[in-house]
Amino acid sequence: MSAHDFAPIFGAARVMVILRDLPPDETVRLAERAWDLGIDVVEVPIRTPEAVTALHAAVRAGRRRDRLVGAGTVRTPAQVRQAATAGAAFTVAPGLDPAVADVALSYGLPHLPGVATPTEAQRALDHGLRWLKAFPAVSLGPAWFRAVAGPLPEARFVATGGIDADNAGDFLAAGVRVVAVGSALADPRQIPRLARLAAER
Repeated sequence: MSAHDFAPIFGAARVMVILRDLPPDETVRLAERAWDLGIDVVEVPIRTPEAVTALHAAVRAGRRRDRLVGAGTVRTPAQVRQAATAGAAFTVAPGLDPAVADVALSYGLPHLPGVATPTEAQRALDHGLRWLKAFPAVSLGPAWFRAVAGPLPEARFVATGGIDADNAGDFLAAGVRVVAVGSALADPRQIPRLARLAAER
C-alpha cells in the first residue's frame, strides 16, 4: 500500500469540501455545516497567513468531532511544515511536484497532487502517488476521466474545480472517487442535494 494512500482518509466518502479564503470563524461554521450534512473531509487552502490561522481553527474543530481536515494549495516545503504544525491530516497541491510530496511524506502526511494530463498522472503514479487531484475538473469534463481510466486504471481521482451539486453526479458516474466542492456549500439550493450525494455509497 502506498504511503500516500487516501483510502483511510476518505473511506466511503464521495464528497469533500474546500473552504477557501474565509475568516477562521466562517471556516469553522461551514466545516460544521459540512460535517452535519455527512461530508466528513474538509480541505482548507493555505495561500495566505490568514488562511493558515483558519486551518488551525478548522483542525481544532475537527478534533472535537473526530473529523479530518487537510491543507490545500500546498506548493512548497515551507507550506508542508505549516500544514503539519497546524495538525492537518493531509496536503493537497494544485500541481505535481514530487519533492513536495516527499516532504509531506517525511511528516507522515499523505499528499494529493494536482494533474491535468495523462503524462502528469503517469509521473505521479511512478512516484507512488495513486490518489490524484484532477484540476480543473470542469474544464477536463467527465469524458476525460473515462478515457484516462483505460491506460491508467490504478489512478484514483478527486475531481476539483467547478464542481457543484448540478454536475457532481456526472463526474462520479465517470469513475471519479471523490468530488470536491467549494462555494456550493454556501448555496441553500444545493445543500440538500449535496447531503443526498454525500449519503450515497
